[in-house]
Amino acid sequence: MSDSNEHELLIKTPKQLVYAVIAAFVIPIFVIILLAYYVTSSEKPAAGSNAFSDEAIAQRLAPVGTIDFVDASAPKVLKTGQQVYSTACAACHDSGAAGAPKFGDKGQWADRLGKGFDTLWKNAVNGIGTMPAKGGNSSLDDIEVARAVAYMGKEVGADYAEPEAPAAEVEATTEAAAESSAETAK
Repeated sequence: MSDSNEHELLIKTPKQLVYAVIAAFVIPIFVIILLAYYVTSSEKPAAGSNAFSDEAIAQRLAPVGTIDFVDASAPKVLKTGQQVYSTACAACHDSGAAGAPKFGDKGQWADRLGKGFDTLWKNAVNGIGTMPAKGGNSSLDDIEVARAVAYMGKEVGADYAEPEAPAAEVEATTEAAAESSAETAK
């Protein structure tokens, strides 16, 4: 074995120990301050990000919803089959949720179409299985539900015609529109 001292300490005097202790506290604090300053000093959006563009800011600040005031005495404007489907039916029939036949899948609709339009329409109005009445939208008119059934049936090859509004409702709508235009003209 050798006589030389193999393990020599870096700190040999008390003065060096004081410097080492001070450096052990000061250097990490200095690094933390620099990192905090770097992080908070300016906006650094990700590459290719438009998060700070005027359009993106306006979109984030836009109201979540709107309030539409409807005249309760005005005649109801009936929705088309496609409008009813997209608002009430698509949530389940697009994905096949809860066993709902998928929109446009002829195989899943074949046995249902065999039962006829009236049966499909009554099941849609009253609900069947896990499907709620009127697709969960109780404000829908029976004619609107029939239009949605016809719309979905057409997509799988059925020759269902979209039902028209009853004649009494069409006349009432026409009369109400005439009255409101007459009042506006005054």
